[in-house]
Amino acid sequence: MKQKLFSFTDDYKITDADGKDAYYVDGKLLSLGKNLSFQDMEQRELAHIQQKLLNWGPTFEITHDGELVAVVKKELFTFFHCVFHVDEPGHDSLTAEGNFNDHEYVFTRAGQQVASVSKQWFTFADTYGVEVEGEEDPVLILACTVVIDEACHGDQNRR
Repeated sequence: MKQKLFSFTDDYKITDADGKDAYYVDGKLLSLGKNLSFQDMEQRELAHIQQKLLNWGPTFEITHDGELVAVVKKELFTFFHCVFHVDEPGHDSLTAEGNFNDHEYVFTRAGQQVASVSKQWFTFADTYGVEVEGEEDPVLILACTVVIDEACHGDQNRR
């Protein structure tokens, strides 16, 4: 996953393990809060990410076709590291935990690791390796990774 280097909005290009373009995240320029469209390469929206304003701490909703898929919320009162909770209706919650300043963290579900995120250093734009394990939905994991990047580094990403 790579954020565009020179962009007025928060745009990301996501490639697969072979380096082929797989997804695109289009940030909307004129909106209250973060508003992003997660699309396939044919510009079909697979998920919509909307920041919820007037909440305690960063909170984002991920929807698909108008249906709520997940709510991603940063835990407020942690002392030495950040924690994000991903609440999915009808599923066990995901937790993202690790070193968000250094972009190194894992997603767990019911105590089992289901995905990992690691920043690739020495690149001009923010670039992440995201590995999704098992039967997890890669679109959901990638959308959550975008949310975490926006919540932790959103203002730094603008060029």
